[in-house]
Amino acid sequence: MSETFLAWRLFRDAEGFRGRLVERAVAEIAGDGDVLIRGAYAGVNYKDALAGLDRAPIVRNFPCTAGIEVTGTVERSADPRFAPGDPVIVHGFGIGADRDGGFSQLIAVPASMVVRLPTSLSLADAGTVGVAGYTAALAIDALEHNGLAPERGPVVVNGATGGVASLAIDMLAGAGYQVHALTRQPDDGWLRGLGAVEVSASGEAGDKPLERARWAGAIDSLGDAPLDALLRSMQSDGVVASFGNAAGNRLSTSMMPFILRGVRLIGINANSPMPIRERIWSRIGSDLEPRHAQRIGTQIALDELPRAFESLIRGEGRGRFVVDLRRPLAH
Repeated sequence: MSETFLAWRLFRDAEGFRGRLVERAVAEIAGDGDVLIRGAYAGVNYKDALAGLDRAPIVRNFPCTAGIEVTGTVERSADPRFAPGDPVIVHGFGIGADRDGGFSQLIAVPASMVVRLPTSLSLADAGTVGVAGYTAALAIDALEHNGLAPERGPVVVNGATGGVASLAIDMLAGAGYQVHALTRQPDDGWLRGLGAVEVSASGEAGDKPLERARWAGAIDSLGDAPLDALLRSMQSDGVVASFGNAAGNRLSTSMMPFILRGVRLIGINANSPMPIRERIWSRIGSDLEPRHAQRIGTQIALDELPRAFESLIRGEGRGRFVVDLRRPLAH
């Protein structure tokens, strides 16, 4: 094993804030955990962009390797549950914020943070799925726990070209749902290629407490006014799963969807306990496995992270940027 590796590190010191690629020694991370993972792929999330561009106080300990997720293979383990070569994923648990994260060719973490990947998922596909796909699957699981099924009616996903939303569309369509996508971006057939039967502009206008009942289920990645629009358009006993705040942190709505139609709003927090993570990842490897991961993921090199951060902040692009940690540097 090489004695050094590359990582994208964030610094805040007398010189100010900066992020840069550094070469680190394996000995530097020896005390970070009992499982050493050789990183293969790491998805880039909006939270990573906020941290990487110093747009929000995400990172609490500097210097810090960025990245809230990583998938790869076990290099060595002091825990008998994991053996060298096992394909695994780590996301959340403070990586990329409180402790070194996934934009690194090697990462050491406690075994309690590690999930063994389903054998049906390649490392590349698992890297595209990542915490975004986990969030999507967690949302679908919550909707189904609250009575949603394909025969109940259409399901709508807003912010549809985003990482979580695009994976949700792929998963829902594969599970037999009639999926409608809401987006402000021009439709060139990409969302239909993932399984959406209809693509239309996001709807936020309207001041009625209730609009025409359209959706049996909804997945919201935006919050604020777009979430209010979904709530007003749900069918009786409709269910909404919400995980994002790209449109804002506040929600102004009325009680009418809840007391006249029995609509349920469910918050999705991807920092789940390990038993839930293992169950959801099992579903991702079976009935919720994405069919178009290669179409959703755009692979980049470690030194291309600043470009990806800027693109995410500007709301450009679609799907997910995925760092190939084994790829030669672009520059």
